[in-house]
Amino acid sequence: MSAVRQTETIPEWKREEVDELVDFVESFNSVGVVGVTGIPSRQLQAMRRDLHGSADLRMSRNTLMTRALEAVGDGVDELTDTVAGQVALIGTNDKPFGLYKQLEASKTPAPINAGEVAPNDILIPEGDTGVDPGPFVGELQTVGASARIMDGSIKVTEDSKVLEEGEVVDEDLASVLTELGIEPKEVGLDLKGVYSEGVPVEPD
Repeated sequence: MSAVRQTETIPEWKREEVDELVDFVESFNSVGVVGVTGIPSRQLQAMRRDLHGSADLRMSRNTLMTRALEAVGDGVDELTDTVAGQVALIGTNDKPFGLYKQLEASKTPAPINAGEVAPNDILIPEGDTGVDPGPFVGELQTVGASARIMDGSIKVTEDSKVLEEGEVVDEDLASVLTELGIEPKEVGLDLKGVYSEGVPVEPD
């Protein structure tokens, strides 16, 4: 009796959601888990549109995705290790290598915020900033850019590396990069793992 009572504590909508997720997983040759952290909803919708016809994205609660992957079993349940943070399931009948290339190609530049870690070296390129003379020249110099006022405008006199990969962006640098329209990071669907035709495939 206790086993019956236990299953009854799972709300009907959760059972239906898990069933739908199981159907989703079983309907593709390749199923993966992708990270969606930091992707604005507008860009996420655009990425879904771009994938339409070659891959499908399915968002749900992590606990329900984990339950569905475990229910399918057959090795697909190994993907449960990658269900952490903000993630979604992705399904395709394409080869996983084609899927990976498509996801990488769909990544778009985005601004970086204070407190985030630089994904690569951040450079402020040589050239005219288009900003009129004023305190911005001092802000550029503060973050480590070679800048001065020339011909009625603030110019960066040489390519200036202002942050190393792995370092944390501070408020001053985030503000300068935003002013210059520099978007040093990429946002996109980050493939964490794929199970394809009976074989687990690592992203690397």
